[in-house]
Amino acid sequence: MNAMHRHLTACAAESARVTRGVTAEQLAAPSRCTDWTVRELANHLVLYGAHGLEHRALRTELPEETVQRDFTADADWAERYAAQLDRALAAWEKPEAWEGEIDLGGSGMPAGEIAAMLVLELALHGWDLAHSTGQEYQVPEETGAFVLEVVGRYAEMYREYEGFDAPAATEDGAPAFTRALALSGRRA
Repeated sequence: MNAMHRHLTACAAESARVTRGVTAEQLAAPSRCTDWTVRELANHLVLYGAHGLEHRALRTELPEETVQRDFTADADWAERYAAQLDRALAAWEKPEAWEGEIDLGGSGMPAGEIAAMLVLELALHGWDLAHSTGQEYQVPEETGAFVLEVVGRYAEMYREYEGFDAPAATEDGAPAFTRALALSGRRA
């Protein structure tokens, strides 16, 4: 297993843990993501951080019924999310998942870069969901350092599309994941 797969696995495990801590009562509450409820944020995380993760590895399109689905309508949505994450991680265990480019609707990007962006999806939106529901989100320092490196590489692009806010301040010596969150504009 390559290092990036370890980061995907670490972020997937933590995101699955966080979803299990979300209560039905919290779903209608506002999230830390502007204009999204906790339900909308959770559905985004399930769709792109689990289903999208698998479909990118397999080079297949997300079915429209999956894109439109309210995953949180199922009482066992968190367990289904964890199972979908397992399928997605298994798809990325295959060497061919890392080969070549992945089509992004007319243009391609190397599979490893797509995987790096999916690590961000899991880590950043997993953190958003955790902090929207009174939980913590923690990753190993090695994964935090990887997330920081990827955020640094893509921060300006994400800001152009309003996916990141202006960088936030951090304390000297803050852990890498805390610095990554700050660089993405997230404030604890």
